[in-house]
Amino acid sequence: MKVTGTDNKIADFSGDVIVVGVYEDALSPPADQLDNLIGGSITRLVESGDITGKPNEVTTILAPSGLPILRVLAIGLGKKEDLNLRRAYEASATAAVALSSKKVEKAGIYLDDFWPAEMIEQAIAGALVGVTGQDLYRKEKKQTAPAELVWSSATEEVLEKGIALGNAINLTRSLVNRCANDIYPATFAEEAAVVAENHDLNIEVWDKAKLTEENCGSLLAVARGSVKDPRLVILRYNGGKKGEPPLALVGKGVTFDSGGLSLKPSDSMITMKCDMAGAATVLGAIKAIASWKLPINVVALCGCVENMISGDSYKLGDILTSRSGKTIEVLNTDAEGRLVLADVLNVALDEKPMAIVDLATLTGACVVALGTDTAGLMTNEPDWCHEIEQASLATGEKMWQLPMYPEFGEQVKSQIADVKNVGDGRWGGAITAAKFLEEFIDDTPWTHIDIAGPSFAEKPKPYCSGGATGFAVRTLLELARRQATS
Repeated sequence: MKVTGTDNKIADFSGDVIVVGVYEDALSPPADQLDNLIGGSITRLVESGDITGKPNEVTTILAPSGLPILRVLAIGLGKKEDLNLRRAYEASATAAVALSSKKVEKAGIYLDDFWPAEMIEQAIAGALVGVTGQDLYRKEKKQTAPAELVWSSATEEVLEKGIALGNAINLTRSLVNRCANDIYPATFAEEAAVVAENHDLNIEVWDKAKLTEENCGSLLAVARGSVKDPRLVILRYNGGKKGEPPLALVGKGVTFDSGGLSLKPSDSMITMKCDMAGAATVLGAIKAIASWKLPINVVALCGCVENMISGDSYKLGDILTSRSGKTIEVLNTDAEGRLVLADVLNVALDEKPMAIVDLATLTGACVVALGTDTAGLMTNEPDWCHEIEQASLATGEKMWQLPMYPEFGEQVKSQIADVKNVGDGRWGGAITAAKFLEEFIDDTPWTHIDIAGPSFAEKPKPYCSGGATGFAVRTLLELARRQATS
């Protein structure tokens, strides 16, 4: 899909479809201009109540008189005073979903002439996400991206940044949506190598031999049951001053999770291709950060394994020795993501980072606590967590901090090893998982983001098809931007 900018007036647009924004309390300036050109059709629909301007409402006006176009899409923007980056992203994505439901050669996007640059960037990214579905393997696609999108009031820089962000989110979505016989540790590393080559990143890939040499006994135990060998992918973006401590992004990359010997039931296993969403999000984020050329150093670490069953699978009661030297008692092989992250977090410490963020589809308990649209935040440093909260508030990606009381840490103490990989029973499971991870980060400022709920949508939303959402790529980019300018 070609995305271009234009300074032409809406009357001069030549194409198939025009998209305009409508607020609850007013037409946007482009909608007002278009309304005059097509005989007041939009105003009449507002007066009749057919157009309300409520967020993500789409109204189609077919073959309007006065212009040689096929359709007008009026997209609701909500109340003007409530407009923010999330509304801009979702409104544009919703319009793009509607656009992609039919074949369109050329569409003009005229949401509002007076949005600031950062809002237009988010809207452009949203459009790229909206036209891209999860039907990667279908012969006949349900969605077809327009051949060309023409964006009003967008400078070349804004276009480039919006497109880069949209492509980064779609990379994450594609990796998560692709099936486990397509994306596994080795092929994930290959995808990361393409990103590294295209964005001048330093890449280091640890194979099974290197992981063994590095004493990554916790990660290797999870990988033992699969015929597909694990990988640790390390990407470095050096946009900041030489020697400046990097921001470390760590992702859980369990490319398929059967549960191991603690076998999942079939219904719970169906979507377990998405258990590598943390690693995919980290890869998408560093791609976006490099594309925007932010003046910051960033290292991304993705621990990739399959959790499968074989005669050599790790077993309940096993004692593992992690890279840090701490021993771990295994009481549930389906609590495998934290075992992978234990070693990856220890590798991250070697980078001497300013701070660490890890992302993982770690626990169903977090979904029980916060629902499917909100990620859980857990931290050893409230000030660092606050930075992430502020970034998420700016982008509108919902995150909520959970308490890390010392009592939860007591639950992961083992009687025969240093720690055990589950707490005492079901209660507070998201927090006890985070307390386990805290054992492996020393005193480095660290925040764990449990994205089990929002990373994968079972059903489509107005602004995104079902499947992978690309959640948190925008927040990590915003976090990096703020750190770079602070």
